[in-house]
Amino acid sequence: MIAVLERIPLRLRNKVREVTMDMALNMAKAIRRCFRNARRVIDRFHVQKLAYDAVQELRIRYRWEVLDEESKKIAGARKNGVSYDPEVLSNGDTLKQLLARSRHLLFKHPSRWTESQKHRAELLFQRFPLLKKAYDLGIALGDIFNKCRDKKVAFTKLGLWHNQVEASGIAPFESVARSIAAHHPYILHYFDNKSTNASAESFNAKLKAFRSVFRGVRDTQFFLYRVMKLYA
Repeated sequence: MIAVLERIPLRLRNKVREVTMDMALNMAKAIRRCFRNARRVIDRFHVQKLAYDAVQELRIRYRWEVLDEESKKIAGARKNGVSYDPEVLSNGDTLKQLLARSRHLLFKHPSRWTESQKHRAELLFQRFPLLKKAYDLGIALGDIFNKCRDKKVAFTKLGLWHNQVEASGIAPFESVARSIAAHHPYILHYFDNKSTNASAESFNAKLKAFRSVFRGVRDTQFFLYRVMKLYA
């Protein structure tokens, strides 16, 4: 990647003042080398994704525990010559279905839940209160990016959020908090101009989808020509 960027004339690269990026060290190295005058901004969506992944990790862990417990009960029922009937919750889900079908609602803010999702979330958090705490931590992190307008206020709130993570004792979130602490100067740069690379990520997704239609690319030049005609 560095070799490709260095093909751009130095005088043009020196005009770049800001670059949004993820937390990858190779990306930071490329920016330092190729865009010496640019300020690095870690995209807020990459930070929030870490929190979402931590919530999903906890949900999956509970799902495996429920599946394991159900397998033991089924084996016990067979041994005793009786049928096993799983518990059915008030929304019609079994416990393992509840955990499987809650995946999407855990990515959403409560204000965007449908009525069925509200009911499912209520049942989920009653059974797994630690998952509720993890979900609230993820939403709280997103609210910092959505509501803060000042870098100093955001820095203070990130510190308070870090304290909440430590008090929660949720291991996946402790990893998230350490990553944020390690990169916080570049994360806080977001609050200056609210810069993200969402448009670039969206275009990258379009390119991947377009490439997948043809199951790969043999003629790169012709592929780029078609991309130019479609998206330029």
